Amino acid sequence: MFSLGPALLEVSARKILTRLHKTHGVPALAAAAELPALSAALDQHAAAVRDILEHGVEDAAKVPVSVLLAGYARGLVDQVREAQEPGRQALTSAAPDDLDSWANAGWAQLRLASVCLHAAHVSA
Repeated sequence: MFSLGPALLEVSARKILTRLHKTHGVPALAAAAELPALSAALDQHAAAVRDILEHGVEDAAKVPVSVLLAGYARGLVDQVREAQEPGRQALTSAAPDDLDSWANAGWAQLRLASVCLHAAHVSA
């Protein structure tokens, strides 16, 4: 018997990754084309994401990569949201909006963009 649960989960994951690719992936790649240091940082973050999924998630081979990546990205956004406290400098996961902002992007912004790079790599 066919279960819709896994199929719906993967469709939802792909929607999350598509939205993330539009907000973070495309702009990060455009900025990285002009900023070699950003390109290197994104590569390092993408490698870290790959290692986390391969070695830090039990039975990861049984779960579609898109589901793992979407879950990781959602967890990261949730952690950023929880870390924000009144009076503290805001930690943001929002995508930078120009080249200078990408040059000074924070850890969470780089990590979310790297999720897109990793997703593109595994789906290619």
